[in-house]
Amino acid sequence: MAEQGDADGTGEAGQQPAKPRKNGVAPQVSDELAENMKQGWADTERHDLEPVPQAEHTARRRAALSARFPGERLVVPAGRLKTRSNDTEYPFRAAVEYAYLTGDQTENGVLVLEPAGEGHDATLYLLPRSDRENGEFWLSGQGELWVGRRNSLTEAARLYGLPVEDIRTVPDLLRGASGPVRVVRGHDTVVEEALRDKVTAERDEEFREFLSEMRLVKDDFEIAELTRACDSTARGFEDVVRALDRAQATSERYIEGTFFLRARVEGNDVGYGTIAAAGPHATTLHWVRNDGPVRPGDLLLLDAGVETTELYTADVTRTLPVSGRFTELQRRIYDAVYEAQEAGIAAVRPGAKYRDFHTAAQRVLTEKLVEWGLIDGPVERVLELGLQRRWTLHGTGHMLGMDVHDCAAARRETYVDGTLEPGMCLTVEPGLYFQADDLTVPEEYRGIGVRIEDDILVTEDGNVNLSAALPRRADDVERWMAELRG
Repeated sequence: MAEQGDADGTGEAGQQPAKPRKNGVAPQVSDELAENMKQGWADTERHDLEPVPQAEHTARRRAALSARFPGERLVVPAGRLKTRSNDTEYPFRAAVEYAYLTGDQTENGVLVLEPAGEGHDATLYLLPRSDRENGEFWLSGQGELWVGRRNSLTEAARLYGLPVEDIRTVPDLLRGASGPVRVVRGHDTVVEEALRDKVTAERDEEFREFLSEMRLVKDDFEIAELTRACDSTARGFEDVVRALDRAQATSERYIEGTFFLRARVEGNDVGYGTIAAAGPHATTLHWVRNDGPVRPGDLLLLDAGVETTELYTADVTRTLPVSGRFTELQRRIYDAVYEAQEAGIAAVRPGAKYRDFHTAAQRVLTEKLVEWGLIDGPVERVLELGLQRRWTLHGTGHMLGMDVHDCAAARRETYVDGTLEPGMCLTVEPGLYFQADDLTVPEEYRGIGVRIEDDILVTEDGNVNLSAALPRRADDVERWMAELRG
């Protein structure tokens, strides 16, 4: 990676002159070089841009937001780059609320809805093109010569279908704001400081809750993106199966890297840290170290999802026999989880309570634990006391969308205590996990973890499994693996 020039960043998007880098090899810029760098650049303005595909959807979403908070100024920031170490940053991912309402994904952006008449005037504030007159484009570490071209404000207005202004005006604009204001917190300290004496935590939390609840029911654009994410994810799982021999020669990281390649080629990234858990690591719910061995005879629990370029993610889990065939005990545990998932999926339908699919899956798993003699019945007593949770551990699913655990800020009454509606998308993911040091189960169970997870769309008359391209039944899994491995 090249050292970023001979000067540091330029403050608020080029307002301040570039500062010499402490250990730059050429800390001074001659007048002749500065003048030379101003000249001889072609005009690259693009005049034939069409609105992004989701522009009509983002406009409708902003209208719904406007109707909910009449007469109030609403501020939704994209967020800022976060330092990874020294002068390197983490890859930027726009705040979900901002991307959902604008379609834009660039850092530092801010959406402001100003009260106007019966509604609001929405304005998007972005960084303009790098300034070539003051040298910001090549002297700043975030100048376009270093990190790439960004849209002009005119181009952005065409793409996103709303007025776009210079982000550098926002702090003064917000400091001078009067009347009620709400802001999405946690993404931009500059914005929050400008509004410090104008907002309250209670009102901002209500704002955040509403923005989360807006995403509970997906529109056609979102459903298409989730379908695309699941399709790419299925191909990523196929890639992993084909590479299992190489993973056995290396580690779980080969599996992680194999899936990541598919995510980067067909999407934006992985939607969350890939869980590539082989052997006893499969009993750790969020095993993301992925540094353990992959051994024949063990199970591989792969929990992974491709995130599309529009930031919608799949979330799929398959538990695979590394050797290609389940042992008798592995199959018994796997079949129990499969049966529980079948019961959970069958409970997903419009008008059902959100909790129903969890209740259905937990009952099946509890029946199996009692049947195997791992816990004393009756089943109703075990469920009432939650004793099965020693081995089932987690909820059976969650909402899915632009966040892997989508709509997490929604109120309980609209989410976990709510009712399913057509357009909602959720995971169904029961599991059984027998820890390697659990002395309450027979030794042969210890170190076995199984989870099966699919992404389920609620429809008008039931549900659709968006990740159905990947087999789930044990026989089908073995046949599928054999075909892929030749």
